[in-house]
Amino acid sequence: MEEPVIGLAVGQGTGPELAAVFERVLAGIADTYSVGIGVTRSEKVYHSYSSLKAAAGIERARELTREDAEHYAEFCRARAALGVPAVFRTAINAQSLYLVRQRLQAVKVDLIAAPDASLLLVRDQAQGFYTGENTHAPGALIRTMAFSREITDKVVDYAVGRARRQWPDGGADQIVMAYKFHLLDGALDGWVADAAARHGVEIRLFQPDTVNRNLIEHGPRPRTLIIAGNEWADIMHVMLLDRFGSERQENRCTENVYLHPDAAGLVEYQTVHGSADDLAGKDAVNPVATVRAAAAIAERHAGCAGAMGMVERGLRSLGRRGIATPDLGGGHSTTAVVDALLDVLEPDERPALMADR
Repeated sequence: MEEPVIGLAVGQGTGPELAAVFERVLAGIADTYSVGIGVTRSEKVYHSYSSLKAAAGIERARELTREDAEHYAEFCRARAALGVPAVFRTAINAQSLYLVRQRLQAVKVDLIAAPDASLLLVRDQAQGFYTGENTHAPGALIRTMAFSREITDKVVDYAVGRARRQWPDGGADQIVMAYKFHLLDGALDGWVADAAARHGVEIRLFQPDTVNRNLIEHGPRPRTLIIAGNEWADIMHVMLLDRFGSERQENRCTENVYLHPDAAGLVEYQTVHGSADDLAGKDAVNPVATVRAAAAIAERHAGCAGAMGMVERGLRSLGRRGIATPDLGGGHSTTAVVDALLDVLEPDERPALMADR
């Protein structure tokens, strides 16, 4: 069988260190499963916000932003054309990133599991304030953006289909959309109503503050799908994790799915945390989110069934022994944490290490 190949895109800040973590852990998982997994890396190192600020002036920063966006979008298109199923990307400057997401029509997918409920969050990254273009006038910056029926239909179609795959015995108990639809002249209401009728489901369109109030008052239903504009979802993600997932944002990875035909079938994985430029070169960045991304890619796209569970057992083993980076209360370097994790990776059928019994 042909060896699967995974894409890798690296930003500045701690990007090179986390790219090395990703490659080590992916190789460690592949070795454990006795499979080969290739990696194809973008030749460009993309800017973080901090590195971009060091550029000389606004016009130069805009030029570099466009260059990074064009290069990364083409990297993704080329990988998709070659049949590469997934890319791992470290953090890059958000303005470049959202130009790519607009062009390739991206959604971000997070499953947040509470003890008695499961919340599937699908974030619309292809339209709204986070997309668009800037123009400058003396003393002013004008940002122009768009909403469209075409993109709204694609986002809803993907979200409803993803919910049915997540819960194949009935789909979501409720579907909520969180958008500032009162600012859109009633257009979004009609688009959502038509999409709901097409799928044979009820979709409740709410203002973001109403979604917040309902979640506080009632919590999510056992199977809740929230389709959200990034204006709300980006701010609320950390709160949803804390309230319903009991997890820190810094330890999470997430996936971005491209809906444009030019990149269809390609899934991009990322850490939820940013580029942490202040930690660059110090061997102190938390590797947990990157480790989880490597496990998800290995399991979902490289034939390593059970890799995610194996890595979670390894992380719990490290936790019991207090092996963690300083941000998690430990005193270990990034390298030491990864070394310790690779030492304890064992599939289900192999006996546990004595240290963990």
